[in-house]
Amino acid sequence: MVKWTDEERTIINGIFSTLDYEDIGKRALCRCLIVYPWTQRYFGAFGNLYNAETIMCNPLIAAHGTKILHGLDRALKNMDDIKNTYAELSVLHSDTLHVDPDNFRLFSDCLTVVIAAKLGNAFTVETQVAWQKFLAVVVSALGRQYH
Repeated sequence: MVKWTDEERTIINGIFSTLDYEDIGKRALCRCLIVYPWTQRYFGAFGNLYNAETIMCNPLIAAHGTKILHGLDRALKNMDDIKNTYAELSVLHSDTLHVDPDNFRLFSDCLTVVIAAKLGNAFTVETQVAWQKFLAVVVSALGRQYH
């Protein structure tokens, strides 16, 4: 079980309180699909992902990015039991969708870049440490079924 300090909880809650889920989710998922084009293979039903422009204009990608951020809400609300909170999602991504678990880390890296850009100087070292710890726990929970 992961131990969270009060400062880490405050930082993570603070980040979420400033997020525009539709904007940040879309930007993070678009970044992931553009920077790591092999991740596009899981989105074949989302239509044309031929280039960066079509990815950024795709409403299905935007909606899924928002959905991912709302999924992170579940971790935020269950920080003391993220592993069990994501047990079903881990099975879904592993057994049904066959998503490479490394893609969770790639997305979390893209999300971190987008949030860091949004927060600017407020994205301090302490903020990054808490945020990346949070995402590492989520990524581990999502990849649990693979082990």
